[in-house]
Amino acid sequence: MLAGFIGTGSMGLPLASNLLDQEKSLIAFDINTEATKSLADKQARVVDSPAAVADEAEIVFACMPTIESFHAVVSGEDGVLKGKKMKLFVNLGTMGTEALAEVEALMTAKGIPMLDSPITGGVQRAWEGDITVVSSGPQEVFDQVEPFLKSFARDIHYVGDKIGQAQMVKIANNIMSFTNLAIAAEALVMASKAGVDPEKTLAVINAGSGQNSASLSKIPNFVLNRKFNMEAPLHITAKDVTLWRMEAERLNVPQTVGMATYLTMFQALAMDLENGDLSEIVKVVERAAGFEIPKTRD
Repeated sequence: MLAGFIGTGSMGLPLASNLLDQEKSLIAFDINTEATKSLADKQARVVDSPAAVADEAEIVFACMPTIESFHAVVSGEDGVLKGKKMKLFVNLGTMGTEALAEVEALMTAKGIPMLDSPITGGVQRAWEGDITVVSSGPQEVFDQVEPFLKSFARDIHYVGDKIGQAQMVKIANNIMSFTNLAIAAEALVMASKAGVDPEKTLAVINAGSGQNSASLSKIPNFVLNRKFNMEAPLHITAKDVTLWRMEAERLNVPQTVGMATYLTMFQALAMDLENGDLSEIVKVVERAAGFEIPKTRD
């Protein structure tokens, strides 16, 4: 089954590259032609629209950054629904249950099965073929897609037979991850302002009960060196926390702690960090505290 890939940004490109390495062929498209150059260098066939991908590929993967771009890729003037060969459609992005339901209805009307498979793990792990995929949709569709997912994922979790269930799990994961980073930033700024070496504070946290993904990797790798280069744009994160808020309100589930993270994220946007990196939310805390965590690593 010939694969196609749409959306070769910072996360999509390593996924597409690993898929190409496994399958030895790939039809690719991105609105930014430069983003597909390395795939073309590896003999992928680069085409000029999502419809052109679906004209040649039987299974089409989409890794889009926004809900608007997701809808455009599916049902836009040159969307994949205009293609002639597509037999399966796989979403790899975080789009929320509403957008997934709308797209599923369009795919069903065309007789095209769909799998919801949002990804998590970050850019570096994506290049290493080490990310996690959360999938939901018909079991028989998952079984067909799983061999392709294995080209770029170490952990693949099938969580249910309904489109949208994977979105809920991914959104739950996201708010926990973002909250870990926000509280780690607050704690480290507090201890550092009190005069404690941030490296020593972090060592204790990571040897104790406070350790989390932020203290183990994000703070040491992207904050203590002041590089802020997680390759996780804040405007994309803002979309993700907005989806979290929408789902929590739809389900009428209290989310007091998550809301504090949501507000911190939008404080960062108000500080003109929209095009900044997720790790820069530490600057929200630093500005309020009147103290900057010293750089301790190169």
